[in-house]
Amino acid sequence: MAIKTILCVEDDRFIGEMYVRSLKKAGYDVDWVVDGNDGLVSARNKTYDLILLDVMLPERRGTEILEALRGGKQDLIPSTKVIVLTNFEQDDESRMAMQQNADAYLIKAEITPKKLISVIQQLDGQTTGQTQI
Repeated sequence: MAIKTILCVEDDRFIGEMYVRSLKKAGYDVDWVVDGNDGLVSARNKTYDLILLDVMLPERRGTEILEALRGGKQDLIPSTKVIVLTNFEQDDESRMAMQQNADAYLIKAEITPKKLISVIQQLDGQTTGQTQI
């Protein structure tokens, strides 16, 4: 499955605009929402190849969204990759729990748009496993 459609769930306007502009320039079809409730609704109502999911969001945290989509008895987004993006330092237990349901876990301060696109391309080329940067 080639990654073509991306849902960006990011409340920081500067970061969101930077990601969306870079991803669209790279040829991806991108939808962007700025709060957790809209992110969960969007992910449930439209099939995306990839979700970029911030952890600290208004209305509903990224951890709650990931748990709702993948943490239950049924994976509600089985054909969708998820990249968790955060600047929030988490304890090891919280990070490990989130990583189990994500395909990649990235620290925003370390990710340039070019590096993000590179990670997406790596995910596009693999079928299973996890990327951590």
